[in-house]
Amino acid sequence: MPNLGEMLNALGSAALTWLPLIFFGLLIYLIWRSLQYMPRVKTQAIVSDSSSSVTWADVAGVEEAKAELQEVVDFLKYPKRFQRLGARVPKGMLLYGPPGTGKTLLAKAVAHESGAKFYSQSASAFVEMFAGVGASRIRKLFQEARKNAPAIIFIDELDAVGAARGGNGFNREHDQTLNQLLVELDGFDEAAQVVVMGASNRL
Repeated sequence: MPNLGEMLNALGSAALTWLPLIFFGLLIYLIWRSLQYMPRVKTQAIVSDSSSSVTWADVAGVEEAKAELQEVVDFLKYPKRFQRLGARVPKGMLLYGPPGTGKTLLAKAVAHESGAKFYSQSASAFVEMFAGVGASRIRKLFQEARKNAPAIIFIDELDAVGAARGGNGFNREHDQTLNQLLVELDGFDEAAQVVVMGASNRL
């Protein structure tokens, strides 16, 4: 019969074998549970004839901005006219001003007047603690907009991801998110009826 010392040695060997496996299994489970509790951010699509639509008549006091944005409305409504003339509409535009000056209202009005779908997202929702999550959300947002063109992508608080790239490990997620946004903007087909509008209260 094995003596007490041999039994203790056997138990010690078993513990050394199984404890690391149990530890790593527990670690994987905790990471999986953390991912389950991560907030799920979905883009909102507002059809132009919905009750939440905004018209030019609802936007007052920014006549110069409305005149500039009318060109975007015409492009989304009559794209063939622009293509025949060889004209190009900017891939994106920035609405700048203090909070409460009607930046979001203007973007909604452009979507309604042009009959385009309106995709609104706060830029802060793209920034997460896990690298790659923000970039994935941007890809899905642009894919959805292209699939349902004509469409307007409105990104509020653009400065949350539009700052200069840091180039160090602490800013890896921010840099990946910004890179993906730039890739999506550069990859726009000129004939695609998708316009990106950003809003910020600082430059």
